[in-house]
Amino acid sequence: MADLLSILRDYVKGNPNRKPITPLPVKRVDPASIQQENLTRVTWFGHSALMLELEGKTLLFDPMLGTSPTPIPIFGNKRFSKDVPIDLDKLPVIDAVIFSHDHYDHLDYSSIQKLKGRVKHFYVPLGLGSHLMRWGIGQSSITEHNWWDTSTLDGIQLICTPARHFSGRSLFDRDSTLWSSWVIISNRSRVYFSGDSGFGPHFQEIGEKYGPFDLTLMECGQYDKRWSNIHMMPEETVQAHLDVKGKLLLPIHWAGFTLALHDWNEPIERVTKAAREAQVNIVTPSIGETLRIPSFESLVYENVTWWKKK
Repeated sequence: MADLLSILRDYVKGNPNRKPITPLPVKRVDPASIQQENLTRVTWFGHSALMLELEGKTLLFDPMLGTSPTPIPIFGNKRFSKDVPIDLDKLPVIDAVIFSHDHYDHLDYSSIQKLKGRVKHFYVPLGLGSHLMRWGIGQSSITEHNWWDTSTLDGIQLICTPARHFSGRSLFDRDSTLWSSWVIISNRSRVYFSGDSGFGPHFQEIGEKYGPFDLTLMECGQYDKRWSNIHMMPEETVQAHLDVKGKLLLPIHWAGFTLALHDWNEPIERVTKAAREAQVNIVTPSIGETLRIPSFESLVYENVTWWKKK
C-alpha cells in the first residue's frame, strides 16, 4: 500500500524530463529495400517494435506503430517521434508477426488493422489470439504457445520462452493471457527477444538451452525499483544479456512513450554505461536504422549518441 501511495504521489508530482523537448528523429525505411539482401538484418522502430529479416523471411515483433499506448489514443501520451519509420500500407508480405503480450504499448488495434491483410501468420502466447480473432484475424492464421513451445517457419525455429511480467487490457482481464519472450533460431543466426520482463533465473535457463545468441533485443526502459519484478533496471538488462549468453546487445523498450517516472533518455544512458563497465558489446541504432548480423561487430565502436543531439 505504501508503494502504491508513493507511486501515485510521484505521478501527480510529475517529471518535466519524462519526454523529449522536441520530437525524436526517425530514419525512413524504404519498403522496397526489405529482403533485398541475403543477410540477417534488424530494424528498430522505437519502443519494442522491430523488424527482423533472415533466411528470406520478414518477421515483425510487437509492432505497436500507433500514436498512443492507451485504449483511447486521443487522451493518451503521444509517441516521441512525430511519425513511425515505415508506411504500413506499403509493406511487402510479412511472413510472421510475433507478440510478447497484450499490453497496449505492444499490441495495438490500429496497427493490426493495417497489417492484417499483409501477414501470413501470427505467433502469440496462450490466449492472446482471442484479441486478434476479435479484430478480424482468422483462427487458422494464429498459433498460440505456452512457454517452451516451438513452431517452425520454413526451417526457422520460433520458441516461446518465459518472462516475468503480467498481462491485461482492462480492469477485469489481468493475467487472462500469457506473456513471453522469444528465441529465433535460423541456420545463420540466433536472436533473443526479451519482451517485457523483470530480472530472474529464466534468463540463465534460456541461455543454457538455446544460447549463445548473436543478438539480444533486451528491454531497458519503463522501470522503477517499486515495480522491478516486472521491468528490469538497465543494469539488470546487461546482466540478463550475459545470462542468455548474448554476443551483442540492442536495448529496446525506450524512446517510444512516457510510461514510467524516469527521464526519457535515462534508460539508454544507464544501459550503455553498464555495458561499458561489463565489457559488453552494445549497439544503439537510431529509430528506423537497419543493422546487419553478424557484421554488427564492425558497428559497435561507431555508436552515435543520437539521443543527445538537439
